[in-house]
Amino acid sequence: MKAIVCRAYGPPESLVFEEVPSPLPGPGEVVATMKAASVNFQDVLIIQNKYQVKPPLPFTPGAEMSGVVKAVGEGVSHVRPGDRVLAYITYGAFAEEVLIAANRVVPMPEGMDFTTAAAFLLTYGTSDHALSDRGALQPSETLLVLGAAGGVGLAAIEIGRALDARVIACASTDAKLAVCVAHGAHETINYKTDDLRDRIRSLTEGRGVDVVYDVVGGEFTEPALRSLAWRGRLLVVGFATGEIPRIPMNLPLLKGCAIVGVFYGEFARREPERLASRIRQLGKWFTGGQLKPHVSTLLPLSRAADAINLLASRQATGKVVLIS
Repeated sequence: MKAIVCRAYGPPESLVFEEVPSPLPGPGEVVATMKAASVNFQDVLIIQNKYQVKPPLPFTPGAEMSGVVKAVGEGVSHVRPGDRVLAYITYGAFAEEVLIAANRVVPMPEGMDFTTAAAFLLTYGTSDHALSDRGALQPSETLLVLGAAGGVGLAAIEIGRALDARVIACASTDAKLAVCVAHGAHETINYKTDDLRDRIRSLTEGRGVDVVYDVVGGEFTEPALRSLAWRGRLLVVGFATGEIPRIPMNLPLLKGCAIVGVFYGEFARREPERLASRIRQLGKWFTGGQLKPHVSTLLPLSRAADAINLLASRQATGKVVLIS
């Protein structure tokens, strides 16, 4: 089989597309034939040795995929060969055949195609874990989404709507904000042309927002934190700018607010039963038409470097998906 291989840490151009041995499942493992695999910002980081998880070289990047079960190892009973599945695996998905721990494999929801499935689990799982679990977002509360036009950002908008919250989407261009509105945002902020704090103050009549979903980091985190209402929650999801902000710690004290970490990969590893419950809820929302994954670009597996560059250069909206 063929796979994308990272043999030395570096930019996407350093990746190679080459023949590698087909995997065999051990106890508690599944091998799936990959039909589609989506690109996430962690792929940008992991190939440069900048992600929290640091796999030994050489390795195959790719955290999210959909496909058909080829073989199962001893002790695996919830899926069988021929089943259509999706999976989140941290790395290894950019290959024609993928070895997966069985507890990371989930049957595809009814009515979902492979491309949609590959764009579903990590983005919607991350945003649901952030908003439903870590942020405890309540009906009628106001949610501010930074980096709202990306995959997890659009998922956060839709889940915020599913939870009956008011959603304010922030992005860097009017074109990106138009996509956010199409996915359910009530209000928008262009943080390249608007003053973030002034605009939030205006939209909330001075009250502030209840929850901030921050996948951006950098210069926008502190003004968003300062714009929280009393008992607000700032959800630390990622740092797409590449800059980890330094926060004056008197701000949480003065606002009675919380800064909450969101690490979906570790949640999935530590709490598989709760994960399965939340995925079932996401499946219900999808079947009900409340969640509509936005795939902006489809590319063949061999062009993984181009796909990763689209995310690294912030040219993509929604998800970029590789197909085998």
